[in-house]
Amino acid sequence: MRDETKMKDDERTYLGVAVPRPPVAFFELSSCEGCQLQLFNNEAGLLDFLDLVEIVNFREAMTEKSDHYQIAFVEGSVTRTDEEERLRTIRDNAELVVALGSCACFGGVNQLKNRFNDLDWVVREVYGDYAISSQAARPLADVIRVDLEIFGCPVKKEEVERIVTNLVLGKPVHHPQYPICMECKARENVCLFDLGEPCLGPVTRAGCDAWCPSNRLGCWGCRGPAPAANMAELRDIVVRKQISLERLLDRLECFGGFADEAHILRQELEGRS
Repeated sequence: MRDETKMKDDERTYLGVAVPRPPVAFFELSSCEGCQLQLFNNEAGLLDFLDLVEIVNFREAMTEKSDHYQIAFVEGSVTRTDEEERLRTIRDNAELVVALGSCACFGGVNQLKNRFNDLDWVVREVYGDYAISSQAARPLADVIRVDLEIFGCPVKKEEVERIVTNLVLGKPVHHPQYPICMECKARENVCLFDLGEPCLGPVTRAGCDAWCPSNRLGCWGCRGPAPAANMAELRDIVVRKQISLERLLDRLECFGGFADEAHILRQELEGRS
């Protein structure tokens, strides 16, 4: 049971070694802020999680603000010049910058507008006569150096807690090197391809415990490609299961992690028409 007496920083130890509480900050760019909200959805372990760090800036949870932090978690994609400037300031202040979620890692759902190749038209369609500045959506790494990425839309709170614990303890952070299909099979799920549903599980990086496939929703690739993802085999499966390549393209384009593969497939399909 958790000790009700708050332990002083210099008394915190792990295997006899003193453990600091690093000051951390959370920021959002163009996003729904759902990844930050995930951190507060785990009520059972929330206090223990917060006890690992000293949160000094988190707009969703507190009014106090400080620019003195070691670790910065940034959610959202870059879509404006002021966001570029803000992101560079965050980079200058932080020892470690963590891209939090698919928008920060790949551009996320926001990057879907990039495929129209006419952002002025996009702005007019969405905002009408309002003067809104909106550029192509880009991941954080297009603007600054990113030290660590946490994938997902939204991120999986248990994974964030594990990664933060490793950071605090000075342990290395390792992402799974296998696709989601491995986790799906371990949970003894029926393959969604056998149910006529497209799924990017064979090529998407694991780590979510097959979150969507376990709820009978084919993977949309929010965690990006697994190392050595076999795209040719995925395409063969799609064709063999008589699922249209257009449905596959929808999934490849959704979060930005498969942008190169989606571009190639779109060109092929447009060439056929």
